[in-house]
Amino acid sequence: MTSATRMGVLALLWGSGFLWIKISLNEGLTPGWITFVRCLLGASILLALAHGAGGRLPRDRGTWGRLVVAAFLCNALPFLLFSVGEQSVDSGVAGVMNATTPLWSLLVGLGLGTERPLRPTRLAGLLLGFAGVLLIFAPWSAGSGLMSLGALALLGAAASYALAFAYMARHLTGRGGAPLALSAAQLLAATGLSAPALAVGGAPTVTWTGVLAVVVLGIFATGLTFHLNYRMIAEEGPTSAATVGYLLPVVSVALGALVLGEPLTARVVTGMAVVLAGVGLTRLTPHQAAAPQGVPRTIADGNQREPLAGPSGN
Repeated sequence: MTSATRMGVLALLWGSGFLWIKISLNEGLTPGWITFVRCLLGASILLALAHGAGGRLPRDRGTWGRLVVAAFLCNALPFLLFSVGEQSVDSGVAGVMNATTPLWSLLVGLGLGTERPLRPTRLAGLLLGFAGVLLIFAPWSAGSGLMSLGALALLGAAASYALAFAYMARHLTGRGGAPLALSAAQLLAATGLSAPALAVGGAPTVTWTGVLAVVVLGIFATGLTFHLNYRMIAEEGPTSAATVGYLLPVVSVALGALVLGEPLTARVVTGMAVVLAGVGLTRLTPHQAAAPQGVPRTIADGNQREPLAGPSGN
């Protein structure tokens, strides 16, 4: 498989997660059930792959404690929030909101003191990125959804990823252990953390289409996608993963329009372009700013530093 083909397959699987969430919701599954089943199936795939690779789950309490925190911030909470958000927001828009994670990461870094004071280029990118969010939700128009529960849930999910990356960089990165086994353990912990959400919304009345959608979400758009992303980083480096990251909102918007008939308005398309341009500016280093031919770092910054079970696009 060529590099371009691999990137295309990964972007399609990864970016389709928002579509499968929407179909699952439309077919009767609650956000709690979607989150639980997704984590369970994703963990099962990673456990099988880790076992095949000879990896072992961690055995010390300290590592498990850190993995539980990471699982909450990087899996259980954002997975649930994306499902809640898509109850009232289109799947394509949800994919674009996921792309704001690096903007939140920059704000978290500034708050924690791990980021240097903003240079004009990065400040412009931060402002431009959030201007794209405003453009998509159009708060100046009647019936704007910017302050709706769905919109706030989606932005909260992206912010949760940013907090997770900051936590994992401090407490999990570089501490040893097989990344595949650690990721399996993290999703296993997320499965347990998401179990209480099953009680919210009651027992679902679900169709076979809904069952198929959540199975594809858990197996392909979570477990298998992470494995392919891990392989790509290991074999081709983070630049390829960065390219895939920038394709995710494009895939989610396209699938939402083609499969679900979601409106592909000029405002949404323009807002997506503005968000991605802002993210690109925030990821520029001084060297890259002086040499535009450089490739921006990955949109999901945690995937570049440590291939744990980070965002699978949603």
